[in-house]
Amino acid sequence: MKIVIGPDGAPRCSWGVEPEIYRVYHDEEWARPTTDDHRLFEKVCLEGFQAGLSWLTILRKRDAFRAAFAGFDPEVVAGFGERDVSRLLADPGIVRHQGKIRSTVNNARLAIELADEHGSLHGYFWSWAGPEEAPPVEIPPNTETSTALSRDLKNRGWTFVGPTTIYAFMQSTGLANDHLAGCHVREACAEERRSLMSAR
Repeated sequence: MKIVIGPDGAPRCSWGVEPEIYRVYHDEEWARPTTDDHRLFEKVCLEGFQAGLSWLTILRKRDAFRAAFAGFDPEVVAGFGERDVSRLLADPGIVRHQGKIRSTVNNARLAIELADEHGSLHGYFWSWAGPEEAPPVEIPPNTETSTALSRDLKNRGWTFVGPTTIYAFMQSTGLANDHLAGCHVREACAEERRSLMSAR
């Protein structure tokens, strides 16, 4: 990755320049600390759906995913049965992958248990966040932390949560800040993360 000047004159990570949906996601979401449990559950599920596909595909379908999965409310999704699975498999607005659909229902049930154990999904996931690090030169597909978090989730019964999927989740939720040096939003993301970590 490298820094590229966008159409508005702002320097960004090269992947976040075009198309516009990526630019908005890069500027407003990626690496911004996420603490809302529904959004955390949404992001870990969508990263699972993304496996083998482009993130652009998922972004373009995100509103349809939210409608199909009740806003990714774990309490609601955990109650999905076979009729819901059939409905989702017939929904052209989402990725119709039976294994990933069933995984989302399974993970919703486990997310409720995890939130009960740790007080919230936020409490669990942010316990894995380390101190702020220097801007990356190269972005790895996974890290020791994402591998350990993946292993812990798998031991709890979660599925479609491999180390690479989980690292993408960590990047998207601010658990990791992989904006490059010189990116116009890196410092804002870092400051939001520092504020959250200091309040824990």
